[in-house]
Formats: sequence, structure tokens, C-alpha cells
Amino acid sequence: MKYTIEGTPMPVVICSLEAGETMITESGAMSWMSPNMLMETTSGGGFGKMLGRAFSGESLFLNRYTAQGGIGEIAFASSFPGDILAFEINPNEPLIVQKSAFLASTSGVELSTFFQKKIGSGFFGGEGFIMQKLSGQGMAFVEFDGHIKEYELGPNQEIVVDTGYLAAMSATCSMDIRTVPGVKNMFFGGEGIFNTVVSGPGKVWLQSMPAVQLANCIRPYIPTGN
Repeated sequence: MKYTIEGTPMPVVICSLEAGETMITESGAMSWMSPNMLMETTSGGGFGKMLGRAFSGESLFLNRYTAQGGIGEIAFASSFPGDILAFEINPNEPLIVQKSAFLASTSGVELSTFFQKKIGSGFFGGEGFIMQKLSGQGMAFVEFDGHIKEYELGPNQEIVVDTGYLAAMSATCSMDIRTVPGVKNMFFGGEGIFNTVVSGPGKVWLQSMPAVQLANCIRPYIPTGN
């Protein structure tokens, strides 16, 4: 499989598949394709996997697209202004991403539900108690909101992230929440009561404009009906 990622701020990944190669994607994520791409809708592992995807913000079913009789082309477009990143997934390097981030992958990548070990991280950390885990072997394409900044954390090195700005992290990282110190800072600082703290070792990807943040910015300008 060969690919190119084109366009800004609404990028699209265009994949070229050899005969017999397969891509897996969310239901409704395909943007365009050549006529020799065969589509098959699947549960992706049974009822348990379907339920997990529903909790993590994904659709119940997955679509498999396979090139028939020669080279096929298929494209997957971003649903929000931002970036599409390609990750080489292998058994030793799974990836944890925000819910609804998965766009498409080769057939060897497995999409599953990831639960935060500490329940506080789930309820107050901004990314929800449930995230997504990409494991297995192959190439995965993930869509993030706004510009993406990557950091490499050493063992026990930490980075403090405002709610919602954590896009992805290595599975070797851990995530927790901490209360903003000081009552005055909590209620008048404008940064909320909790911060997300990611600890290394591993890589962290941060996004500059979470969809929720953008919605909050434009909400005052949306007229309300009477």
C-alpha cells in the first residue's frame, strides 16, 4: 500500500492498493475510490468489539475495502480542520488516541477500547474514561484537531495539558489528572479545575484546537431561536 496525505486545513489521505490488499475504515469514512474496490461491512470482532467502539465514539460496524484485479485507489477525508497523521503500528508499539480519531488502516491493525487505569483520569481528564487503542501490525491513519505538536518524554518526565488538548500518546505513557492549585486559580484563572498530566516514557501528540474548544468559541455568535 502506498499513500499520500494532501490538502490543508481539511486534509485527505489517498491510498493506492495492490490487488488483494485491504483497508479498514469507519462506516461512512470513505470519500472516493476506484470502481475495482470491493466493500464489505463487518462487525470487526463480534458484539463485544462493536460495543467498545460505540463507547469510544466510533460506529458499530467497520468497512473493509479490497482491491480487485489490479491496483485500486481509495481516499479518506478528515471530518474537521486539522491534520491526518500516519503511524506504523507494530506489536511492540501500540498507540493510544482520543476517541473518534481513527480514520483508516491496513487490515493488520486492530482497533480496540482502552480504559484509563485511574477512574479520575476518565471523568476529569478531558479525554473521557474510554479512549482508543491501535495495535497489531500495519499502517494506521489518525485525524487530529488543528495543528499537532509532538513531544518525547523520558522516564517519569511529565507534561501538563489543558483539558482536551491530548490527541495521542504511546502506550508506554500514563495519564492522570491533577487539581489546579489554589482556590483563586480554580475559579478565576479561566483554565478550569483540573489539568491532564501525561508521564513518560514515550511520545505525546498535542492538538492546538480541539473540536469542543472550537464549538465553545463560536457558540456566543450563533443566534438562538425564539
